Amino acid sequence: MNDQELLARKIVSIRNSQDMSQLELAQKANIERTALNKIEKGTRKISSDELKRIALALHQSSDDLLNINNHVKTTNAVTESSEYDLNRMIDNARFFDGKPIDDHDKDLVRGILKRIYNEK
Repeated sequence: MNDQELLARKIVSIRNSQDMSQLELAQKANIERTALNKIEKGTRKISSDELKRIALALHQSSDDLLNINNHVKTTNAVTESSEYDLNRMIDNARFFDGKPIDDHDKDLVRGILKRIYNEK
């Protein structure tokens, strides 16, 4: 999914969460309803001016609609949370016979899982 489609989905999602019709948003943002319809379908590129007006009408920042700040914050939070969860999970891991995994094997598992996670 490209950025244009992601933006389109975000606009529709926020509009729906505010129980706002497409016509209402178009009127508040001073955009033709047919143009907004195409933007929401992802078939028409949005101008910076239209993005600003839609963001204001939805009480959002343009950055939020574009996921600029959220991506950085979310990525950092997920990384820290994932690191904590990974360490906790590995520290509690056991071999098939129920014996604890030694530190060497924990480091091997941790390295493998981090490589898999970072490849995504």
